[in-house]
Amino acid sequence: MLVYVILLAMVAAFLALRLYSVLGKRTGHEQQPLPRAAEDRPVAQAVPRTIDVTPDVRESGPRAVETGAEGGLRQIVQADSSFDVAQFIEGAKSAYRMVLEAFWKGDRDTLAFLVEDNVRGEFESAIDAREAAGETLENRLVSIERAAITDATLTGKVARITVRFDADIAAVTRDKDGNVIAGS
Repeated sequence: MLVYVILLAMVAAFLALRLYSVLGKRTGHEQQPLPRAAEDRPVAQAVPRTIDVTPDVRESGPRAVETGAEGGLRQIVQADSSFDVAQFIEGAKSAYRMVLEAFWKGDRDTLAFLVEDNVRGEFESAIDAREAAGETLENRLVSIERAAITDATLTGKVARITVRFDADIAAVTRDKDGNVIAGS
């Protein structure tokens, strides 16, 4: 169980670093979005709140933003009006899935493409240990139940966004003889 907690912590660290290095960068060659007519703009939905219960998370459709991240996201949107929270979360989900699958398969080339060097080193160490023990993983990401932006900051022209994933993962680890040693 500790191995899975460490694995998920490494995946979260990888995603944070990878998203930091990939998303939100401007190269200077982007086209400015066309101004949208007022009737085409989405109408902000009011989030119901009660005096007794103040929710920690606001959800609207496929996106979730924790209250601590709202200020940082506002700064990011002010700096880059084309930034779309829902699109960012969908991209983060795709990256999360690709990293997990590459790690489970022991695909070092894909991990080298997706993660920074220090994170890749941690993944490769875990893959090496697994291979040395003769263990194989038969894991599958069943679903990502929720992806929530937990923190967002803008420092100069660099945006840093932290996303927490709640996922349903079917995990089975087999020894060199094919016997199940973890999972079911």
